[in-house]
Amino acid sequence: MINLINLNRLKKDEILWLWNHYCRHGHRYIEHLNCFLEEKPTDMIEERIGFLDIETTGLNANWDYIISWAMVDNEGKVYGRVLTKKEVLDWKKLDKKLMKEFSETIKNFDRVVVYWGKDRRHDLPFLRTRCLKWKVYFPLYREVFVTDMYDIVKGKLRLHRNRLENVCDFLGIPAKEHRLDPDIWQKAKLGDKKSLKWIWLHNLEDVISLKAVYERLNEFSASRKVSI
Repeated sequence: MINLINLNRLKKDEILWLWNHYCRHGHRYIEHLNCFLEEKPTDMIEERIGFLDIETTGLNANWDYIISWAMVDNEGKVYGRVLTKKEVLDWKKLDKKLMKEFSETIKNFDRVVVYWGKDRRHDLPFLRTRCLKWKVYFPLYREVFVTDMYDIVKGKLRLHRNRLENVCDFLGIPAKEHRLDPDIWQKAKLGDKKSLKWIWLHNLEDVISLKAVYERLNEFSASRKVSI
C-alpha cells in the first residue's frame, strides 16, 4: 500500500474503483483520498518506486556529462547502463542516447528515491539539464514525486557524517566495493573500458544500498508529494 497517490498515473479501472467505493464518511474514495490512505481497503493501487543514482564527469551539467545512470525498482529489477567507449569519444553526442534511455524509463515510475539528489542538489537537476540539452522528455511538475533519503537521515539520525556510505556502515548494509578513485574516473573519460565497467559497478552498488537504506528508514518519516 502506498502513502500517496499520483492520480496522473492511475489506470482507468483504478479510477473507477475509487469512484465506486466509499469511505467511512460515506464519500467516494476519489473525493476523500486521505481516507483511502488511512483505511487501506485494497492493495490494488501501488506506487512504482525507482531508486536512482548517477555518475558524472563533474558537477556542472552544461560543462560535464553523465557517465552512467542506474535505477532499481521495488522488485529489484535493474535499469540503466554506463557509456560505451564509442559514446565517450563522440563529443557531438556523448550522453545523448543515455538520456533518451533514461527518459523512456522514468515514464514508468511514480516516485524516485535519491540521495542528495533532489532540486538544488545533484542527480535530478543534472539529469534535467542533460535532457534539456538533448531535447528529450523529462518529467514535468508533479508527474513524478521524489524522496531524498539524505533529508530523512539528517533529520532522524545523529551521525558524524551523513554520506550514504557512512549510513550503510552504521546500519550494517554492504556497500562500496568499487570505491571512488580519481584515476579511474580520468581514464573513463578517455574511453577506458575497464574503468567504465568499474564506474557502472560503483553506480549499481549505490542504488542497491540506497534501496536497503530506504527500507530501513522510510517508515520513520511521512511520505510527501514533492515533485522532481
